[in-house]
Amino acid sequence: MDDLLNQIGSRILSRRKQLRMTQEELAEKAGITPQTVSSAELGKKALRPENIIRLCSALDISTDYLLLGETNASDHSILLSRISDLPPIQYRHLEDIINSFILALEDREAQSSK
Repeated sequence: MDDLLNQIGSRILSRRKQLRMTQEELAEKAGITPQTVSSAELGKKALRPENIIRLCSALDISTDYLLLGETNASDHSILLSRISDLPPIQYRHLEDIINSFILALEDREAQSSK
């Protein structure tokens, strides 16, 4: 159980940092206390179901991702929605970044299998 709580906490922390939010900002957006955010990120205490939902909403992630570390259609639709709002030139830049990232991963895998 402790390992699961640590994994969940790590995902909360990572996503919060990705969104450049403080614990206080996340707490306010989720309608929970900063102490709850801190305890969750440290894996010290299990979250109540309603707080899981609030955190997922505030972090724009699915409960599957928070609890299991797996992405699902909800995660994909959030990303696709953000991408579809980009102007065409930014869309093409993002496409280049994604293609470069995928190629780098493939090169890395090829190197490690030698």
